[in-house]
Amino acid sequence: MNVFDKLILRNGSIVPNRIAKAAMEENLADKDHAPSEALIRLYSAWAEGGAGLLITGNVMVDSRAMTGPGGVVLENSRHLDRFRRWAQAGRANGAQLWLQINHPGRQMPASLGQPTWAPSAVPLQLGKLSRHFSAPKAMTHDVIEDVIRRFARTAQLGEQAGFTGVEIHAAHGYLLSQFLSPLTNHRRDQWGGSLENRARLLIEIVKAIRAVVSPGFAVAVKLNSADFQRGGFSADDARQVVKLLNTLDVDLVELSGGSYEAPAMQGDARDGSTLAREAYFVEFARDIRAVAKMPVMVTGGIRRWPVAQAVVQSGVDMVGIGTALAIDPDLPRAWRAGKDSAPTLRPIDWTNKPLASLANMAAVKFQLRKLSRGKATNPKVSPLCALILQQASDACRARQYRRWIAQRSG
Repeated sequence: MNVFDKLILRNGSIVPNRIAKAAMEENLADKDHAPSEALIRLYSAWAEGGAGLLITGNVMVDSRAMTGPGGVVLENSRHLDRFRRWAQAGRANGAQLWLQINHPGRQMPASLGQPTWAPSAVPLQLGKLSRHFSAPKAMTHDVIEDVIRRFARTAQLGEQAGFTGVEIHAAHGYLLSQFLSPLTNHRRDQWGGSLENRARLLIEIVKAIRAVVSPGFAVAVKLNSADFQRGGFSADDARQVVKLLNTLDVDLVELSGGSYEAPAMQGDARDGSTLAREAYFVEFARDIRAVAKMPVMVTGGIRRWPVAQAVVQSGVDMVGIGTALAIDPDLPRAWRAGKDSAPTLRPIDWTNKPLASLANMAAVKFQLRKLSRGKATNPKVSPLCALILQQASDACRARQYRRWIAQRSG
């Protein structure tokens, strides 16, 4: 098996090769929280780079529930023309293009000024950084049903705009991951308790999406291999959830791990259980592959062709690459040409892990902004400098967001 072999999904559609541009939150929406010209240019660069699948950063299903300022929202057809332009740019060279659709739950910045919902009223534990997130309210049944409808509507609109699929984000501590984890889901109704109940929201969302999109439209799920927190969502839980997804028309499962509290997706976990410097979750992926009836993709730290090749040859169907493609969007073409490219950022060895996680994300977003302007990236950027710039940008965009949401509700 080779990373440049095509992959046939469960729905019969074909991904040209087994390299995916994994989702990275771009925060490059325009003033109406639709795809901006900068975002479209960014995806044109990735389309030319040769990855077989491009997965967008977070696209929010509810304008009142954002993972951060400057995020794209798709909840109605008002700006569908701009989403069509985005889809055309990403698909220009034959790649599949999927919207990653998401709801933050309790992981919504307090600076956005919106009520925060979660399965249970369990606040984030981030030390001094906790003040940046409001304590959540436990979701009512009506709020849960509204979230299901919103995921389905966003997927339906995505297909209308020309995207070839969606990826439901049920990892990294966002809302669906919060429902899956016993640390954040203390409910005693049909949405909590047993793993089957904790997985119910994810299952119902998959069903609702499948009911409104065509059979050839891909529906994927991004799932934590584990929360990397004691008492949280475990590797065995992940296997059981995949078995539940086997019974549905799910075309691919992407495995990652961690949350804001334990950012294992960046190579660090609170309990010290991360696996390797690259391909952090590959051992979990091989384990899941043994029970999964759909293709399995692993994301986390991959930046070298020999590692990507080894992952695929081990039986994992696809490799997701994030940071390396933020630095060099032409990486797949370079690998195909036999070049030994391995893009990497400056290492961050700060003792405050949540703050280091924010700095890492800021350094990645620094590269994305460069690419979106048609400029060369700078992988040697100071993490502290990138973080300061990102915090200033976020503060400005948060003010813009509050004005925007006030105008919509006024």
